Amino acid sequence: MTDSLTTLRLLEALIACPSVTPADAGCQALIAARLNAQGFVCETLSFGPDTARVTNLWAFHRGASPGPMVVLAGHTDVVPTGPLAAWTSDPFVPSHRDGKLYGRGAADMKTSIAAMTVAAEEFTRQQPNHAGTLALLLTSDEEGPSIDGTVRVVEVLQARGERLDCCIVGEPTSVDRLGDMIKNGRRGSLSARLRVIGVQGHVAYPQLARNPVHQLAPALAELASTVWDAGNAHFPATAWQVSNLHAGTGAFNVIPGEAVVDFNFRFSTESSPAQLQSRVEDLLVRHGLEFKLDWTLGGSPFLTRPGSLSDALSDAIAAETGITPVMSTTGGTSDGRFIARVCEQVVEFGPVNASVHKVDEWVNVDDIEPLKNIYRRTLETLLS
Repeated sequence: MTDSLTTLRLLEALIACPSVTPADAGCQALIAARLNAQGFVCETLSFGPDTARVTNLWAFHRGASPGPMVVLAGHTDVVPTGPLAAWTSDPFVPSHRDGKLYGRGAADMKTSIAAMTVAAEEFTRQQPNHAGTLALLLTSDEEGPSIDGTVRVVEVLQARGERLDCCIVGEPTSVDRLGDMIKNGRRGSLSARLRVIGVQGHVAYPQLARNPVHQLAPALAELASTVWDAGNAHFPATAWQVSNLHAGTGAFNVIPGEAVVDFNFRFSTESSPAQLQSRVEDLLVRHGLEFKLDWTLGGSPFLTRPGSLSDALSDAIAAETGITPVMSTTGGTSDGRFIARVCEQVVEFGPVNASVHKVDEWVNVDDIEPLKNIYRRTLETLLS
């Protein structure tokens, strides 16, 4: 076993890297150096324009006998800090207060990255001739557009004929206590930008104009009240939400010529993207709108049913914390949606998510070592 402070010290070093998406800021090089020393083959895969270069790390350790390929996956990039003055301490200076470690990325998801790295070191040191293959897949493009990150690495692995059997994504899934929730799937994400075309004019002469906001309002009300599906045993009902609404010139006496609405579906397996698109477009036509609609499919839903991975992870959590985790598909999207294309069993598990993306992001220090142990115990079950 490593020293009990090894994971903490690595986490502090990762937090000190200002890896605001899509920058990696040295996180992956730090991890690759450690894994290389432990016999891992480490490969850096970079994609995207020079102005927004994405760094991905694929590292693997082949065992001495046949077995599954088990992947530990995550992202080294973090969201922007927001106003620095709002932080109690510098977001890129790891700071300890009242049993918590503060810093941008502490919860999402540098604690998981540090824990996975040390768990991989411990496991391969104890069992250098393990069965199967242990791999780590890290990206600096999860918090951004997710175009040149995990999805590109998955394409490379597909082209090489690599088979992934099990994957744990280190998203912060715990709610109240470390270990209380595993995500065994995620809803799909479908976004759109709706442009409703009107006729600009003077507010005093509405008969000479056509106000797109007035035309849009009844359609928005119906979209907001529509029941898209009822969900199922694994997924909550599909939800529709407006994220942005823009219209007007800024003047009080001008009827706008266009209204623009951004909206998003988080959808279950009960609705397909094509069905949702068709229902929205039919509704807009029925309301007599002149419109343009641009769709973006962010990811399809995926579900991992109970099996060897969820059993091994649940047993490891129970052994380390005494908690029996619940399985859930709630929350946002993750890179699991890309990995699920080539891996039958994908789950997400990590620390408490109460502070993710917030000012003064934190992780409980007492959760760091148990999280590492949970990952290691899982590897021992799957690869021994």
